[in-house]
Amino acid sequence: MLEVIEDKRTEFKTKLTDKFEKEVISFLNTGGGTIYIGVNDTGEVVGIDGNIDLMEQQIKDKIKNNIMPSTLGLFDVVVKYFDETKKYIEVVIAGGNQRPYYLKGMGMTPDSCFIRVGSSIESMNEEMILNLFSNRARYTLKNIKSPHQDLKFQTLKMFYIESGYKITDNFLKQLDFYTLNNEFNYIAYLFADENNIPILFAKYDGNDVYNLIENENFGYCSLIEATKKILAKIQIENRIYTKIETTRKEIKMFDYDAVKELVTNALVHNDWSNGYVPKFEIFDSKLVISSNGGIQEGVTQKEFLEGYSNPRNPEIMRVFRDLDLVEQLGTGIRRALKTYSRDIFEFFPNHIRVTIPFKENKFMKEKNNFEKLDISQIQKNILKLISDNPSITQDELALKLNVTRRTIIRNFKLLIEGDYIRRVGNNKNGKWQILQ
Repeated sequence: MLEVIEDKRTEFKTKLTDKFEKEVISFLNTGGGTIYIGVNDTGEVVGIDGNIDLMEQQIKDKIKNNIMPSTLGLFDVVVKYFDETKKYIEVVIAGGNQRPYYLKGMGMTPDSCFIRVGSSIESMNEEMILNLFSNRARYTLKNIKSPHQDLKFQTLKMFYIESGYKITDNFLKQLDFYTLNNEFNYIAYLFADENNIPILFAKYDGNDVYNLIENENFGYCSLIEATKKILAKIQIENRIYTKIETTRKEIKMFDYDAVKELVTNALVHNDWSNGYVPKFEIFDSKLVISSNGGIQEGVTQKEFLEGYSNPRNPEIMRVFRDLDLVEQLGTGIRRALKTYSRDIFEFFPNHIRVTIPFKENKFMKEKNNFEKLDISQIQKNILKLISDNPSITQDELALKLNVTRRTIIRNFKLLIEGDYIRRVGNNKNGKWQILQ
């Protein structure tokens, strides 16, 4: 048995039927959901007979070719196993931002447009269709013309080739990089080799924004390249705390895999249309990720935290999934919340802030642990004094330890090379940080 029930967000089907497209449309028009194929009405996995790979391809073709507008980036099809013996298919559908969705060739009519009501689907009446159409997001990135038309995509093509894709003459069109007037759109601008979009990273001394010690811009390039740069930078900042008791124990400041999901989520779902960009900030005790646009339309705060997806930018989502920067729709938030509590999220009308607390470096507070390190006694004494006063000078250390300044400098060099300490900030206003 699956640990879910049929409801507004879930549908069970023992096999693929002619009603499948209607089910998909009902989810696209009602905020998304999941269709399980090979599962009966009670949630029991009965499995799929025959060629499951063929069925997987049929499902993808039905969604891509039989539904309008484009469903690009709005669905995932995944083959799963139950008890290692039975195969079933999970079709994850996001809510679309070009509603109403309808059966191709039939137009926006009650016979073609459907919504989800409880665990069933119903036809939409003409008034509902008109209301959805009038509120359709006409200013999506797909419809916004790029500010420059002389765009190049060598970097993006390289990433696709490295991921095993073949680049054809139709490559850019398949990624929906054109407006209806056949001009490059804003999606193309984001993924172009060069653009004027900054991706900002800042680092502060302390837990407020008053002492900025590092300010970098990883943008002005393909969004994929910028994302990889941000992730590499954050990984570098993920210091290891080493505690030596009977054995050596290493603890990272934060869970990188969870943070990666939150970083990519911020980039994929950011509202790029208003000119605001995501921001990444590191403080002494936390990492803060800010993105613009708030929760996507049609998704409640509770549903957002449960992983229901309504991508603001499905075309961006598609590229990130192609290049393995995100996995199945809606799973990123759920994976992050396996490590961190829901309290890391703060929701505002026009943006979302995520605050990742760093794991407490208890080693730095337990001064007796310095005695267990395999370093000289004078180096242990230096660490103790730095722990008490991170801003202590080398002259002050020499005076307190009754040694020459040259001795302090020599031992500082050894402590720095051994990754026991590092300097944070400049020589005048900075401080020493204990890493071990």
